[in-house]
Amino acid sequence: MRNNLVDVCEKLQLRLASVEKFTAETLSNKSQGVKSNASDARELIIQRLNFIREICENEEQRLLEVIHDEEEQVQQSILTQKTYWMESQQKLVDIKSYLVDTLTKMDDSALLKRQKEIFERAEEAEGILEPVDSNKLNFNLSCAHSHLLGNLWASAAMICIADAEDLHIDEKTLHSSLMLSESKKRLTFVKKKVHSYPDCPERFAHWPNALGLESFQSGLHTWTVDVRNSCAYKVGLAYSCLPRKSSSHESRLGYNSSSWVFSRYDEEYTVAHDGQLKTLDLLRCPKSIGVMVDYDGGEILFYDADACAIIHSYRTKFILPIHAALAVADESIAIVH
Repeated sequence: MRNNLVDVCEKLQLRLASVEKFTAETLSNKSQGVKSNASDARELIIQRLNFIREICENEEQRLLEVIHDEEEQVQQSILTQKTYWMESQQKLVDIKSYLVDTLTKMDDSALLKRQKEIFERAEEAEGILEPVDSNKLNFNLSCAHSHLLGNLWASAAMICIADAEDLHIDEKTLHSSLMLSESKKRLTFVKKKVHSYPDCPERFAHWPNALGLESFQSGLHTWTVDVRNSCAYKVGLAYSCLPRKSSSHESRLGYNSSSWVFSRYDEEYTVAHDGQLKTLDLLRCPKSIGVMVDYDGGEILFYDADACAIIHSYRTKFILPIHAALAVADESIAIVH
């Protein structure tokens, strides 16, 4: 028993030495390492945010100067035009008064004697043309566009917006080749029509389209569509005034002024608006497409929702409430919330 206790004591001594060494060396070194790493992390954050802050401040100053210069230039053009047309207006008033006085106060003999002078004054009035509006009198909003600011805003919006809109598909808009899930979020393409929907003004009659039930006419909104199961689809937005019954391009998403879409057909990816199609070279096949709309700022973003990578953007001025717009001609797509 004594021998066994001696063995236990020796083991305890070794364990005690190990704990003392771990406490004195390892934990001490760990503590110093944590302090050093935390200091480096703070320095890195401060350094990078200062860099971003400096770039943003420089871009802010540059854009404000550009806007100021544009405003000054347009205001100067307006002032020049105003001065010119006020002088022209006064000249026309003077000529008109002269001609009226000539008609009412001169007899025929005096009128004939001053015929040349009278017609010269009349020709002078004819030389003052009708005012014509010009783009030089309008503020050029594109001067405020910035690639840097646009990307920073888009990245911040994609990352910081907590929740996508909880959208649903309007059953009344469904083309007869589409089937809607009970949740009103999934669209499935049906090759053989197993049922027919009652006809109504909202329903698409030719193209396999559908619109969202909810509409927006202000603010920042985003929604995501799961497209991994389909090789033929369209995702975007549209005005409710989009024609529904025509078989021509006027009812086709992306082929009119009332809709903006990202689409896939086999391995081809495009964005389209008002019949203007642009083919995209994507590095990967997106599984989810995000749509972000800044209604008041007039911007539309299509992005890869999984990678938070911008695919394409549009700038426009919205004039009507907008709805989510979808089309599918292969398998199914679904709004994700």
